[in-house]
Amino acid sequence: MSVTSRLALAGTTAAVFALSGCGHSMHGHHGGMHGAMNPNAQATAPAKVTASTPVLTSGYKKVEAPAAARLYFVNLTDGATVSSPVKVVFGLSGMGVAPAGVEKAGTGHHHLLVNVNEWDANAPLPANDNFRHFGAGQTEVSLDLKPGQHTLQLVLGDQNHIPHHPVVMSDRITITVR
Repeated sequence: MSVTSRLALAGTTAAVFALSGCGHSMHGHHGGMHGAMNPNAQATAPAKVTASTPVLTSGYKKVEAPAAARLYFVNLTDGATVSSPVKVVFGLSGMGVAPAGVEKAGTGHHHLLVNVNEWDANAPLPANDNFRHFGAGQTEVSLDLKPGQHTLQLVLGDQNHIPHHPVVMSDRITITVR
């Protein structure tokens, strides 16, 4: 899938929301996870992602992300079985959250990739049913998903919806919706 268009940003608030780390050392394995685990589930294969470059061919310098930045699902695990609507809580440590259009060092905003097998780390993330944008600084969502298996992955984007360098992304997980 080719991703070349920049998304227009309008009416963005200037508020900045700080999201502190959760204090756990194993971010992908928090207590209180929702959904039953499928004992026969195989680990979800990573999505095919282009190698991140610090500067795009257009000359755009990508926003640098701290090496310690981590993005993860707070309440879902790979192989979980859940009911729709699915509550998805985004976890972030080592960085803060700021709305799209707000340029502030050490921040970004969330994008949730639903059933995406490959994407471009050097282009603005598109906005559609597979690439869900949370440009107001939201840190959770309730998703209506059809029964069956779905993959989910979080990606942090800069003020222009472009992934940071290095890319800040969660593991890609598979959930089964009953």
